Amino acid sequence: MSEDAVNITVDGVPMKARKGEMIIRVTDANDVYVPRFCYHEKLPVAANCRMCLVEVEKAPKPLPACATPVMEGMVIRTKSAKAIAAQRSVMEFLLINHPLDCPICDQGGECELQDLAIGYGRDISRYHERKRVVKDKNLGPLVSSDMTRCIHCTRCVRFGQDVAGIPELGTTGRGEHNEIGTYIEASVNHELSGNIIDLCPVGALNSKPFRYRARSWEMTQQPLVSPHDGLGTNLYGHVRRGRLMRVVPRRNDAINETWISDRDRFSYEGVYSADRLQAPMLRDGDSWKSVDWQTALEAVAQGLQQAPKGGTGFLASASSTVEELTLLSRLARGIGSGNIDHRLRQTDFPAAVTPSLGMAVADVDALQALLVVGANLRHEIPLLASRVRKAAVSGAKVSFLNPERFEYLFPVAQYWVASPAQQLAALQVLVAAARGAAAGSEGVTAEHLQVVDSLKSKERKAIWLGALAQRHPAFGALRGLAAELAALTGATLGILAEGANAAGAHLAGAVPDAGALNAGQMLTSSLHSYVLLGVEPQADSLSASAAAAMAGARFVVALTPYASDELKAVATVMLPIGSFAETSGTYVSLEGRWQSFGGAAQPVGESRPAWKVLRVLGNLLGLQGFAQSTSEEVLAEARAAADGAVPQAVPQGGGVAAIAADAAVTDVPLYQIDALVRRAPALQATRDGMQASQGVQGAA
Repeated sequence: MSEDAVNITVDGVPMKARKGEMIIRVTDANDVYVPRFCYHEKLPVAANCRMCLVEVEKAPKPLPACATPVMEGMVIRTKSAKAIAAQRSVMEFLLINHPLDCPICDQGGECELQDLAIGYGRDISRYHERKRVVKDKNLGPLVSSDMTRCIHCTRCVRFGQDVAGIPELGTTGRGEHNEIGTYIEASVNHELSGNIIDLCPVGALNSKPFRYRARSWEMTQQPLVSPHDGLGTNLYGHVRRGRLMRVVPRRNDAINETWISDRDRFSYEGVYSADRLQAPMLRDGDSWKSVDWQTALEAVAQGLQQAPKGGTGFLASASSTVEELTLLSRLARGIGSGNIDHRLRQTDFPAAVTPSLGMAVADVDALQALLVVGANLRHEIPLLASRVRKAAVSGAKVSFLNPERFEYLFPVAQYWVASPAQQLAALQVLVAAARGAAAGSEGVTAEHLQVVDSLKSKERKAIWLGALAQRHPAFGALRGLAAELAALTGATLGILAEGANAAGAHLAGAVPDAGALNAGQMLTSSLHSYVLLGVEPQADSLSASAAAAMAGARFVVALTPYASDELKAVATVMLPIGSFAETSGTYVSLEGRWQSFGGAAQPVGESRPAWKVLRVLGNLLGLQGFAQSTSEEVLAEARAAADGAVPQAVPQGGGVAAIAADAAVTDVPLYQIDALVRRAPALQATRDGMQASQGVQGAA
């Protein structure tokens, strides 16, 4: 027997456990159920609820399974008369003040207290005194509170302190005056704050947008993947009669554990925005008219056939599926155009390299050294920032080289704020230090040496380039220097591209051919025609001339879920396509994980999956490669092509490019990154959403 293992007995069954492991973890691992409220495997132990009391032989009284470590020879009884009596007593005390709200509580049907009360509660209370009443707290536009239902498990408090890194909620008062709240009147603003809804074992904290909308037993549960960033967060969509009602986490310890970001949770509101495009539309002078699909598709085919070879630009969202991007790529090259791109916010376009984290997402927790260049991690990939926090709290040396200072809720070893030109110079200095330059030479300082030493001396280390780095006016040089530094220090290099499917876009061929136009060029010079896939050119790019470029084209077709004012001003034809929840498809995450999902909700109006629209359009144009009948067939072809592709290496080296002194890098607000979140009312009512709106109005 290993020195770290002990022998125990649970309900008469011999078991082995890790020395010092808590009883409840051992019982869970061996499918022995112990009731609990405050315990959660992803949170530190609090042992406040006492619902997990079990009998331990030779112990004078029942012990909490969540806070009692196992020892050699321990005999545990989870279902003895003594254990059951203790658990029933705890349940009786919990119900003394709990209101009889089950018929109107949003948690009804999925409430842990409701479930356990059936097994451990009494049918009649022995208490006749008036129940305690607690005033509800206004926690902001995302989370509703009914604090009279709170049982003080403190899961929400511990999530803020130990996962999010900011104690937005806490406890005040003692005894029956104990309350969970914000101490002073404030909202919860962290980008992961919605997870307290899932953590709450009762109906004290609920989703405010979902409040009183549906019951759990009325909905079906469909697996989805986040459409907002490249982490590949696993989701469940809850659907009632074809309508997406809410989004919750789908557990995957290798990716998002049990958490999701607020934009993943609440962006579904944008699916049913007032400007959803209900039917195909054709421009008729300065007005629009609805037409049938056949008429619209024939108009598109005719318009594209009139374009000269190479005269059409194809711009796609980085959150389009692999299937959609594969067919869009075939369509572009089928009509003789290599002008196709998805990198709408990029300004410098070096040789295209498939973006990658460079490691498994789960391995981020164990990093010992990390240098992040040009990234507002908490906004770009919130759950990845949470894993970086976990590593930093465990002792990892995390350093940043950014155009401005962003708040990080964990220890930071070094933080440099530098302009675009200074960023290149700083990376050159780090490369010089990695080559052996001493302090005082080539601009090397003690801080540079410390960062390089942490990268060289640690076993698990990485260098990441974020979205701000990719918007850098000399991204090619920046990427080359980062690659050289990674090679010198033995660190892995990660390129954290924007969008849910940036990696898939590269693999599907949604990048320009050699000599063809990239997104930056297409957005600054008018072509004969444009095909837009899920794109609002001005809102989804950083080009001030995007609208003018579209307006100067003779023919613009927009495959879009939304009839926005921006698209109405420039498009010739608008074709309604399904949102991420209304179509089947596949995303490739930044760790290279292919994840497919089916359509969860019914398409709005006459919307169709974009891959089907592109397939029919290809057939109307008489092109080859558009004979698929299912999205799985398209995926199989895309997968085969990707498997046969030769991996590209990131070119190393790079000098200080000529950059204007006033050059700047734009940070896109958290809730402005794509069309879906821009249309989610609850997200726009948050602090981040309102600040972004004020900024947009000020700029206008």
